[in-house]
Amino acid sequence: MATAVTPIKVDAHIDQLISHAAHFLGLSKKDVVDAAVREYIDNHRAEIRQAVKEALRQLDGPVASSVTLLTGMSRAELDEVGGFSERE
Repeated sequence: MATAVTPIKVDAHIDQLISHAAHFLGLSKKDVVDAAVREYIDNHRAEIRQAVKEALRQLDGPVASSVTLLTGMSRAELDEVGGFSERE
């Protein structure tokens, strides 16, 4: 399976750190970033899993809860623009 290459933006200082690490480790910048992201996700897996569970819990609730999660609007803001009945 071919993988897509997608550029990411980092500030100049981080780019310099990535470049130095790649040079001294004999790796490409892509390999350094790949390893770093994988390590970060592994180290924060429990937090990520908890956030996913919370999002799913909100999405499985009433429509209003789903809309607040997806839009970032508060329940009060939703009510101001028409809101949702409890049946929805």
